[in-house]
Amino acid sequence: MENEKKYDLSAQAIRTRREELAVASAARLFLEKGLDNVRMTDIADDCGVGVATLYRYFGTKTIIAIEAVSYLWNDLGRLFEERFREEELSSLSGIERLDRLIRMFTLLYSSHKDFIKLLDDFDRLMVTEGVPKEQLAEYEKNVFNFYNVLESAYLKGCEDKSVRTDIDFRLYYLTFTHALTQMCKKFIQGEILPSDDFSKAKSELDLMADAAVGMIRA
Repeated sequence: MENEKKYDLSAQAIRTRREELAVASAARLFLEKGLDNVRMTDIADDCGVGVATLYRYFGTKTIIAIEAVSYLWNDLGRLFEERFREEELSSLSGIERLDRLIRMFTLLYSSHKDFIKLLDDFDRLMVTEGVPKEQLAEYEKNVFNFYNVLESAYLKGCEDKSVRTDIDFRLYYLTFTHALTQMCKKFIQGEILPSDDFSKAKSELDLMADAAVGMIRA
């Protein structure tokens, strides 16, 4: 009985390791080629797992896409945690923290265009496939929770009186993060109309960040 238990644990460990390899491979391939251009066979070949096994583990490409983008969000979260370490922010006023954090979108656009493009593809896939919100609950937990970081900076500003206290901060957060995220996606999609000129995309993002910071400054 004990030997059977050890075997079960070993088999589970092997499966877990294979799933991790498959998700990492899928994440890299999606970034390189785009979500639509990667097949399950491509992921299987890249990670060395049989395609039938891949389907047995994940069921559909949609499921492995959710796992892969979650994986990338975790990586991105670690990057921004390093950039905005609490000890570095602690010496700043609340409004200075907010200013630095909101400009994360400019950094995201400048350094991670492939990730923004993948997010756009991912959102469209979720809508097209009609993935229920409940199925994305675990994914949402893995998304870098920018709200908590910004709220902490805002509360600091309330204490040091560097920010306005007469606004709905949740509404403020949603308005500007949605606007900045969509701007990043639009710039990545490329120019469409004759009047479009995205050569100053970074300046547009900076101007929107200026508006966000200016609105909340005391």
